[in-house]
Amino acid sequence: MTQARERTEITDPDDPRIAEFRHIRERDLTGREGRFVAEGTVVLRMLAAAHRAGRAIRAEKILLLRNRAAGLSDVLSLFPDDVPIYEAEAPVIDAIAGFHLHRGVLALGVRDTAPPLKELLRALPEDALVLVACGISNHDNIGAMFRNAAAFGARAVILDETCCDPLYRKALRVSVGSVLTMPYAREGSILDMLGALAEAGFAIWALSPKGETEIRDIAPSPRLALVMGTEGEGLPPAVLSRFHTARIAQSPDLDSLNVGTASGIALYSAAMAKRIL
Repeated sequence: MTQARERTEITDPDDPRIAEFRHIRERDLTGREGRFVAEGTVVLRMLAAAHRAGRAIRAEKILLLRNRAAGLSDVLSLFPDDVPIYEAEAPVIDAIAGFHLHRGVLALGVRDTAPPLKELLRALPEDALVLVACGISNHDNIGAMFRNAAAFGARAVILDETCCDPLYRKALRVSVGSVLTMPYAREGSILDMLGALAEAGFAIWALSPKGETEIRDIAPSPRLALVMGTEGEGLPPAVLSRFHTARIAQSPDLDSLNVGTASGIALYSAAMAKRIL
């Protein structure tokens, strides 16, 4: 039987011990010393897994709706004893969060300084599929791309400096916590990042509705990078002119797919070709 972890009751929404969770809809801790807020049971479990695996991600404190706490004993037991666990009644936790928190599960985590891109690439195996994103500013799309990368066996996600931070609460939630377990880098210009991938032996395929090769016809390569751009402007011309281009066949009545959907189709196709699945 899992031993119940000690929990501290919070009765005052202004209690300084839970200050980081206050009004999380209007503000986000991302970028503040690497801290982030994880929401929901699934993401909490992924945070525990990342913490235990030593992935440079750890939990600092947990805040729960009181009537949810007992049912989460198995998840809470995965965290080290020095991670404090707080609980509060619904009116208090809603006042803390600034809205009705129906999931009733929040955790404060921190990500240590990430390794540089070239170091991340050196750590990847000789056979690796990676997803690259350029200019993705929508948190739902970033979260979906991480979830797809995890589902279809990608080894890493590479984001250029114009992408939004995947540790935003909403991106984390949409990714069902995959951001916490998927290696990723977010730095520099897209051309610099693709140059580093090319130097590391990756075959680079840029996706565009006007791509020269249908996605299913991409020849499998030991190291393969799929590059996705925004739904409006797409990838920069400098990327499309320099690297192989691929398209996803679709009805002529629509000019493009949502980037989250497109990344799932492209990753599935590449994973099947590489016999990852």
